[in-house]
Amino acid sequence: MLKLLAAVVAIATASTASAETYAIQAGRLIVDAAKPARGASTVIVENGRIARIEDGFTAPTGATVVDERSRTVMPGMTDVHVHLTQTSGTPWYAYFTQKYSIAYATTLGLTHALEMARGGFTTVRDLGGEASAVVAVRDAVTEGRFPGPRIRVSGDPLSIIGGHADAATGLPPELARAVNDAHLSPAVCTGIDQCQEAVRKLAAEGVDVIKIMATGGVLDPGAMGLEQHFSDAEMKGIVDAAHAMHLKVAAHAHGARGILAATNAGVDSIEHGTFLDAAGAQAMKAHGTYYSATLMAFSGVQGLMGTGKLPPESEAKARQTFDVWGKGLNLAYRTGVKIALGTDSAVAPHTSANKEVELMVTKGGMTPRDALIAATKGGPDLLELSDITGTLDPGKSADLIAVDGDPLVDPTAVQRVGYVMVGGKPIPMKD
Repeated sequence: MLKLLAAVVAIATASTASAETYAIQAGRLIVDAAKPARGASTVIVENGRIARIEDGFTAPTGATVVDERSRTVMPGMTDVHVHLTQTSGTPWYAYFTQKYSIAYATTLGLTHALEMARGGFTTVRDLGGEASAVVAVRDAVTEGRFPGPRIRVSGDPLSIIGGHADAATGLPPELARAVNDAHLSPAVCTGIDQCQEAVRKLAAEGVDVIKIMATGGVLDPGAMGLEQHFSDAEMKGIVDAAHAMHLKVAAHAHGARGILAATNAGVDSIEHGTFLDAAGAQAMKAHGTYYSATLMAFSGVQGLMGTGKLPPESEAKARQTFDVWGKGLNLAYRTGVKIALGTDSAVAPHTSANKEVELMVTKGGMTPRDALIAATKGGPDLLELSDITGTLDPGKSADLIAVDGDPLVDPTAVQRVGYVMVGGKPIPMKD
């Protein structure tokens, strides 16, 4: 009986080891986008981490072999600016209908999280969604209940009254009062004390980062423009409160004055940075502020123009941005500002997010290698995850993808993703 029990345990142990050990055979291997690629190699994954890399095509006994000999295996990408609980092409007014409950938003978030993973993103940062919904999506994926990338969330963005994240913006007075009475914009604040209180409430809800609407935005129906919204003192108060709780601050910022003010206030990243000027770029470099260009958002907005899904005010603001598409990124790049890939997915479809790398080259003037570095290493550095992901060094999480082509010379290669693994777990590529 004891021998039988021992045999059963041995079989179970072998089965577990087999399930947790992978030999991923790569025709070309990019361990670190900043370094030369390797030729034929095998990545050995054990217990969710990179155990070692071997030359040629090998496989330990009992390992699951993943044949990617015709592809390039590389670190998974990180998108530092997504909106998982929103869907591209949804009219702005639809979010006021009964359908868009918190529960429904959560289901959307899980769906879009899987889309992001299938597109080659093994880590994403959600920068604006109802806090309980995005926290639920994050935690469900983290617990392995649903497949998806590693997720970090900001919850509700901080906004001035009438600003980019004030749900009452642009509504008739009677509807605006109803929206305010229902507290549909919980992070709208005025003054240092109130804004710091909003930061602390978000921290209590379990967010990973604070997002601030430092300037106006394109997609809201308001007509307050794209320049600075919060005062310098309010922004500094927000940053101080967030940093005191070890939370970073991401600043939505379009206008040049707003970019400079947010940077000087100490935010950790500028999102969009559409009208970045030399003063702002120099300040960002001096402060070590990251730049996330979200170039895909421009294509998403272009597709909505004239459809009636955008209010007239949004179309007017959008037209101001099209002529400078990519120019802010190019200036930041030439100035030596640190860059992380961000897409603003939900403005354009989540399934198109991996086109951002190509735009960083064609619109932003980056080299394919530098764009790939921003896509794989920039985000983890900004999110303080570099010891976990961003390269395929032994000991790190097994966050990797396989693509057709060589992304070090062809930025469209990351649009041809054939295999994805997050934390040592393969992502299903089809439903």
